[in-house]
Amino acid sequence: MSAARNRHHLLISAGRGPQECAWAVAQLVRRLEAEALGRGLRTSRVETVPGDRPGTFRSVLVEISGAGAEEFAGSWTGTLCWQAPSPYRASTGRKNWYVVARPCQVDAPRTSFAESDVDIVGCRTGGPGGQHRNKASTAVRATHRPSGIVVVVDTERQFSQNRRLALELIRQRIADGDQAAGQAVTAARWRIHDELVRGNPVRVERPDLPSGQR
Repeated sequence: MSAARNRHHLLISAGRGPQECAWAVAQLVRRLEAEALGRGLRTSRVETVPGDRPGTFRSVLVEISGAGAEEFAGSWTGTLCWQAPSPYRASTGRKNWYVVARPCQVDAPRTSFAESDVDIVGCRTGGPGGQHRNKASTAVRATHRPSGIVVVVDTERQFSQNRRLALELIRQRIADGDQAAGQAVTAARWRIHDELVRGNPVRVERPDLPSGQR
């Protein structure tokens, strides 16, 4: 199995919850990291957004890698609950602090470009001056096989110039497509922050009790 398939990303977010939820994110991430270590998995905090209080996080993007990473990530996917009294408001009776954990894509795949992947053929087009170009077949139809992008260029009177422009146009379209894909990945990550559903957690975690109280 490839290294990429053994690597998974979870975004753990406090959503729009109170400061205690940002505290809960920090506690749950540490719990996840400890459990992963016990299973022989590796974890890395790819991105963190700090909360208002020291040591808290509005969100943490965790990379989990190793054999069994997908199954482990799945066991932490969904609504998570940290069950403990608020460390900031002694008067509150609430003890359940909910956060959301969702798998997410970190980077959009990039489309490679090589001239050898482009099929270029001469073609004839109409329009002003088209009669001359038709006889000479100076227009270019270029097809980028990996992406399926097809362009036709007939603005110049020489085949070589139209070929150059066609390649530049394909490069630009690939770059635009990669940029749009990257923006879509980022937008998908941001939507996770609004997916928190309180109640019915997949996991309820609590602070470890001192040895004398177990």
